[in-house]
Amino acid sequence: MDDWPLDILLVEDDEAHAELIRRVFEPYADRYRLRSASTLAGARAHLAAQRPDLALADLLLPDGRGVELLPDVAVPHPFPVIIMTSHGSERVAVEALKAGALDYVVKSPTALADLPRTVERALREWGHLVERRRAEAALQRSERRFRALIEHSSDVVSIVDADGLIRYSSPATTRILGYPLAEYVGRNLFDLIHPDDVEKASALFAQLLAQPAASLTFELRLLHHDGAWRWIDATSTNRLADPAAEGLIVNYRDITERKQAELRLQHDALHDALTGLPNRLLLTDRLEQAIRRAGRREDDRFAVLFLDLDHFKVVNDSLGHTIGDQLLIALAPRLERCLRAADTCARLGGDEFVILLEGIQDADDAIHVAERIQAQLAEPFDLNGLMVVASASIGIVLSTVGYERPEDVLRDADIAMYRAKGEGKARYQVFDVSMRARVLARLSLEAELRRALDQREMRVYYEPIIALSTGALAGFEALARWQHPERGLIMPADFIPVAEESALIVAIDRWVLREACRRMRAWQSGRPADAGLAINVNLSGRQFTRPDLAEQVEQALRETGLAADCLRLEITESMIMENLDYAAQVLRRLHRLGVKIAIDDFGTGYSSLGYLTQLPIDILKIDRRFVGRLESGEGQAEIVTTIVTLAHNLGLTVIAEGLETPRQYQRLKALGCEFGQGYLIARPMDSAAAEALIAAWTDRPFTPPPA
Repeated sequence: MDDWPLDILLVEDDEAHAELIRRVFEPYADRYRLRSASTLAGARAHLAAQRPDLALADLLLPDGRGVELLPDVAVPHPFPVIIMTSHGSERVAVEALKAGALDYVVKSPTALADLPRTVERALREWGHLVERRRAEAALQRSERRFRALIEHSSDVVSIVDADGLIRYSSPATTRILGYPLAEYVGRNLFDLIHPDDVEKASALFAQLLAQPAASLTFELRLLHHDGAWRWIDATSTNRLADPAAEGLIVNYRDITERKQAELRLQHDALHDALTGLPNRLLLTDRLEQAIRRAGRREDDRFAVLFLDLDHFKVVNDSLGHTIGDQLLIALAPRLERCLRAADTCARLGGDEFVILLEGIQDADDAIHVAERIQAQLAEPFDLNGLMVVASASIGIVLSTVGYERPEDVLRDADIAMYRAKGEGKARYQVFDVSMRARVLARLSLEAELRRALDQREMRVYYEPIIALSTGALAGFEALARWQHPERGLIMPADFIPVAEESALIVAIDRWVLREACRRMRAWQSGRPADAGLAINVNLSGRQFTRPDLAEQVEQALRETGLAADCLRLEITESMIMENLDYAAQVLRRLHRLGVKIAIDDFGTGYSSLGYLTQLPIDILKIDRRFVGRLESGEGQAEIVTTIVTLAHNLGLTVIAEGLETPRQYQRLKALGCEFGQGYLIARPMDSAAAEALIAAWTDRPFTPPPA
């Protein structure tokens, strides 16, 4: 003890015993200070005045029994009490100890002489007892707080033993998992864990059991009372060695909504929003795995089909993007019906789809799938009552080519797809390495073509157009040529397709338009008699759809000084029919400028003729194929006659292309065709030759040889 001397209250009615006890404690005066009382009442008076550190009380007192002090001792500040008696009795001792006495002493001379040590021992035991009681009280308070927390916690708190048996669970169990507590407690936790998560949970459980006081956090699925699975976020702590718990404390909460949101985000990150199919990211991952497997095992082959819808732009432009989207959505399940469960059908974007076929034997397996797809597409799509027919061009590439990167596979499949599209659409093409060489050559040609524009290597050649009735020169058709520094003169068929794919055609068209107008105006200025000559300029599909086309034409006329009625712009039927409403707007704007509009290759495109009465068209050009068959006796004369008659009935002028024989010339002249052009008259020529021809034919028009 730190506060010496300690107060001892001696309650003894026998003065001899009291004196003896005082003398026994005299040597310990520095440690113990005795106060005396001879009655129960006196003792209580002392207690009221000052609480001692210990009491020595005789069992039998004149006004009561010493044990009657024990209730007064218990509150508010308890202290140890030793009961003394002259007559030892086990019954009395038990009674005293039960009443709360710390010790029991028989007043023998030896026992009284040993009282200081008895007191010291009692104080020491009392200190231990007080500490234990404090610890127990603190534990009880902690348990009450813990129970209050878990009873009112929004999370579930369960205690699980080493075998997984649930020994306790908080009331939140019913709210989160739906089980009544009586039904939940006593079950084995592993019986409630999702089968796919049991292995992970078992490993975590074993890890926890091996590490006392360790904690682990994890996510898994538990069975709800309604039979559904709930995602939980759990923290488990090993408290097997803690007497208050003697188990694993598992604290968990329901994260089903969050997990579903995460899974949706994960799904959305890997799937196309419109069709629900895998997207490029997921396809690339699966393709990488297929490449690795094929690299490890020669017989583990795969194929990739690159699919692009034919004329999808027409659907979007004519029927609207909503119908276009509906078509893509309806297409997805049809494609999947052609595949096995292990195959992948992905949408890259727009109208491009890629199919990964794994575990195939040879190219025939991929071809059969391509044929099934074509058969599926042959059935019309019912899009809210609108029947739409679709077709696709498909490129096929096989793993036997040898690949290390997904992008190389997709590149070659794309090459094969464009080869199929170039061969007429609605078909498939299997890739071979020669296709890649052609693509590289095309890319090289595109690069050279860009340089050619910068280096001014483009040329305009002029094909004469004459009046068939008189042979007089009526004008020229401007034709682009490429004067390559090494390869010489390159014809349009060799570079225009590349220009159209790369959008370089827009720059070429703009340059040809201005150069042709400039050259024609120069010829007119030099020879006033030829002021009525006209120049025909072809418009590409890309240039026709540019919103500033009318401004370009107006600028070319203004800068060159050419009269608008001397310019004839040639377009094809397909350009008009891709978007009839848009075409009507563009043609009316051009017509308001005063230029003439000619339909090139008439009769080879759409069969509908209704647009001829709806649009401001001035000229029909008969395609060279019809002209070339005039002498074949296959009914071509009737076709040409019909075109000429139709044009004249609509007030249109007719130009025949591809005149090569005198007989063709005479028949067209007899049918009333106003103008013609072709090798019979003259081949396309450069500007110097064209200028010389103008001078030569001014006084001596073209005369065809005898038929």
